[in-house]
Amino acid sequence: MHWLVGVAVSIMLTVAVTAPASSQEPAVKIRPDVASVTVETDEGPVVIERIQDTDNEVSGYYAKTSRECPPFCIQPARAADGVETIGELELLDMLADENVRVIDARTLEWHLEETIPGSTHIPYTEVAGRLDELGCVGAAGAWDCSGAMRVALYCNGLWCGQSPTAIQAMLREGYPADRIFYYRGGMQAWKILGLTTVSGTM
Repeated sequence: MHWLVGVAVSIMLTVAVTAPASSQEPAVKIRPDVASVTVETDEGPVVIERIQDTDNEVSGYYAKTSRECPPFCIQPARAADGVETIGELELLDMLADENVRVIDARTLEWHLEETIPGSTHIPYTEVAGRLDELGCVGAAGAWDCSGAMRVALYCNGLWCGQSPTAIQAMLREGYPADRIFYYRGGMQAWKILGLTTVSGTM
């Protein structure tokens, strides 16, 4: 994971340049040395930071603890052999790396409501046919993924099977497992940590 070290350095430099001018240090940081991270999106740069209200609590859909299983069953810690599971800090590093694609693998209605800034929407039902957007050459059933990008996929949380299903489909099409990363915590963990979200786009 040598590339993560370089990306972490670039994030710290970005933070130093883009941190809002304020005489007061943020109380709630991402890491002790990083208060925010700026990522590029189709709508321009977005600053990802944590909610500063230390009394803030998650409410609504992502506060829900119990959903019927199936289909909303707890997902394994590993989506597949050779696919690394990551957390928020690794995902932030990947969002800042122009050579990595972070994929919101949820269906359109979920994406439009709320998504992680800088991620690309490719629904889990479509990913096997859209690998050309991720560096593969060919068509479904006959992809050459020798030049595939590093990608990180996420969905709604520990109980959501959309990104694991997408990962399995990618592997069946020949995508290299060591270039796929699984953000298992998904939107629920992202929101529990009070990190910035934006509305998705078509």
